[in-house]
Amino acid sequence: MHRLVPVSAALAFALVLSVLAFVAGTHVAPVAPASAQAPIRWKVQSAWPPTSIVQDAAKLLVEMIEKGSGGRLRIDLLPAGAVVPPFEVQDAVHRGVLDAGHTTPGYIIGKLKAFIPLTHGPLYGMDFIDYFGWYWEGGGHELLNEAYQQRLKMNVVSLQVHPEGPQAMGWFKKEIRRFEDMRGLKYRIYAAGAEVYNKLGISAVVLPGGEIVPALERGVIDGAEWINCYDDKILGLDKVAKFHYAPGMHEPVTVGEFIINKRRWDELPADLKEIVKLAAQAAYWVHFVRFQEKTARACQELLAAGVKIVKTAEELNRRFLQAYDEIAQADAAKDDFYRKVVESQKKYAALVVPYRLSYWPPYHFIAEHYWKDKVWLR
Repeated sequence: MHRLVPVSAALAFALVLSVLAFVAGTHVAPVAPASAQAPIRWKVQSAWPPTSIVQDAAKLLVEMIEKGSGGRLRIDLLPAGAVVPPFEVQDAVHRGVLDAGHTTPGYIIGKLKAFIPLTHGPLYGMDFIDYFGWYWEGGGHELLNEAYQQRLKMNVVSLQVHPEGPQAMGWFKKEIRRFEDMRGLKYRIYAAGAEVYNKLGISAVVLPGGEIVPALERGVIDGAEWINCYDDKILGLDKVAKFHYAPGMHEPVTVGEFIINKRRWDELPADLKEIVKLAAQAAYWVHFVRFQEKTARACQELLAAGVKIVKTAEELNRRFLQAYDEIAQADAAKDDFYRKVVESQKKYAALVVPYRLSYWPPYHFIAEHYWKDKVWLR
């Protein structure tokens, strides 16, 4: 599959769309001349509850595609469960039950373990900027579609589109002061996190978002991570667990996909394909900055409500990274494709991460000069 537009073009498109579509509002002129033909319509389902910040990301992408296409591509967006359960979105797109889905490959790691490094985790020190660079410029997009089309023989095209992090370690009913306090707990966590905590002797449980709070209320689980202060508050996690721990190491980077039935993708004219690709790249950054602002405000609201937001013990985060590396090395040793993915990431990270550590000013250096007395998590 050919490489998509370069990062500079994506950022330019993001600026154009942001100015035209979100400042001018309904008075935007179509990007392309309106076609005399009826618009193409896609039925799309997400894997997210309707009030989730991730569903907001899906709505943003849909809005960008529809405005960017001048109305030639219309998308009917449905929330999780409207057609199929959240963990079945990819299969439904493959079979043509859905034209596309807004979800994450991390929900189907049982089909292919390489979906873990392809989508989330410590990723050798890369952050969301580096991941975007690796995905679009370092071969990540091609690898993700190789995973689907060649390894799983699925009739889909996937675009990584929505960053959802960095994510907290999660919510607990009791204090977690050290690693030993986690032993014996049942903990809802996703994909890479579930693998690592199981290795560390903690019982990890994978549940969709809508089932987390009921499971905590019934005592089925003792703790859970979902996304962030904003979405966790909407879900009601602060009502069933008063200790919130951050940061986590399971998803310092985590990005989900817009997955499209390949037949429906191939039917699009070339200009609409390019509009969808550009919208996916632009939506990544617009959603990312909105995610951070909403999270910052929600954390302040939770603190004001008496929720204890506590810094995760360094011992626990270090153990996580050690176990993650051991699992990744073992998976790479027995799976050629997994090894291909992590070697690609290491090659890119080996270039950009040391450069940024060496050349960029440390975030804390300037930030603490202005805001050190405002830091509320120590």
